[in-house]
Amino acid sequence: MTGKIKYLFRRYAHDVVIAVEAILANKVKSLLTALGIMFGVAAVISMLAIGKGAQQEVLEQIKLVGVNNIIVTPTDISVSEDESGNNAGSGSDNSNKRFSKGLTILDADAIKEVLPVVSKISPVISFNYPAILNGKSYPVVLEGVSSDYFDLLNINLIRGEVFSVEQNDLGLPVCIIGDNIRDRFFNQDDPIGKYIKCGQNWLRVIGVIEKRDFTSSASDEMGISSSDNKIFIPVKTILMRFKDRGKINAELLEQMSRGGQRFMSSGSQGEDASSARGKLNNQLDKIIVQVKETEYLSSSAEVIKRLLLRRHSEIYDFEVTVPELLLKQQQKTNDIFNIVLGAIASISLVVGGIGIMNIMLASVWERIREIGTRQAIGASRKDIVVQFLAESTLISISGGIIGIIMGVLLAHLIHIMSDIKTIVSLFSVIVAFGVSASVGVVFGYIPAKRAANQDPVESLRH
Repeated sequence: MTGKIKYLFRRYAHDVVIAVEAILANKVKSLLTALGIMFGVAAVISMLAIGKGAQQEVLEQIKLVGVNNIIVTPTDISVSEDESGNNAGSGSDNSNKRFSKGLTILDADAIKEVLPVVSKISPVISFNYPAILNGKSYPVVLEGVSSDYFDLLNINLIRGEVFSVEQNDLGLPVCIIGDNIRDRFFNQDDPIGKYIKCGQNWLRVIGVIEKRDFTSSASDEMGISSSDNKIFIPVKTILMRFKDRGKINAELLEQMSRGGQRFMSSGSQGEDASSARGKLNNQLDKIIVQVKETEYLSSSAEVIKRLLLRRHSEIYDFEVTVPELLLKQQQKTNDIFNIVLGAIASISLVVGGIGIMNIMLASVWERIREIGTRQAIGASRKDIVVQFLAESTLISISGGIIGIIMGVLLAHLIHIMSDIKTIVSLFSVIVAFGVSASVGVVFGYIPAKRAANQDPVESLRH
């Protein structure tokens, strides 16, 4: 086998050398011939880089929102009732009698108790508070969560530990701080065991969250936000020591009364004070539920919706979303879009191949005397085929290499100028190079075959 390869190399090496000399003798023509391949390969690589970047973003967003998570959030009652077809404005007695306490911690307990496929669950309560230490005040988001919250959203701690069962159940004044909070208040000092003041309460730091990459698109589309500027405390701590929006108080009654009067004065019927209060007394801002397997996501979301509707007197004042399914649907749309873009970019390669064939056919006619001379001194038809096929293939491969460099630079330029994430993979480079070489062989064969079929006598007379 090795001997045969050596024979073929010796047999046709001279033909390849002649092809290289022909390319170097016509640099401008060779460059113009390769332009179609160059731009085609660059387009394919940059499009695949955009597709790979979009796929990576979706995977990162899935990691941010957590795998197999279901998110329940409160919504405006009046809008929800209209959309769900519950005749919010019908003025019926049944509508007037309905009352919902909004999203509460009891809802979270009910979901955990009813659904056996739930592996983790965390209620979430958010307030804006000034954090104060050594006379320095810094606006932060104070978030009440359970210890499961950090596993739900794949949040890792670089120091300390999450809330213990005792801290959760007793509502103890402890906290876990984000990376920016640590830098702002503690600089290079170890914050573990130290105290930070929020409102009128002193909180002992028991953990620090690692800084992680975060995309604004994830925040806009999936309702997630960076943890760097947050202080996390047990959910019972925020209810006991800060504020419990679920409790009926004078302020809430006044707001409900004003809301009810406003709706009555506008002529709306069938909307009682509970509709007017909107989201005023929702005890929770959201509930995050994680199921054990992805296959349970859709059915679990439907069960949660029906459960909460019963608990909320058939008032649809909440929304149940499954971020992972939404993101996977987005990924499917991206994949289809990328296939279309790749197909359009691949057309450039076909056009480039046709350009190579046209130029090589013209070159055969221009170099017909050279072909006749080679045949006259003993070159076989195979030698002529190898010469012209090598020439077209070398032009195509050279264009492919330049196109790969252009594609990598173009992908980087797209990322810088438009902030679109692009990832150039080794697979796309190999595919682009392989296609460019194949184009040279496929579209160079017809001109090579035509050159080999020339009659030596007629070629010398030309």
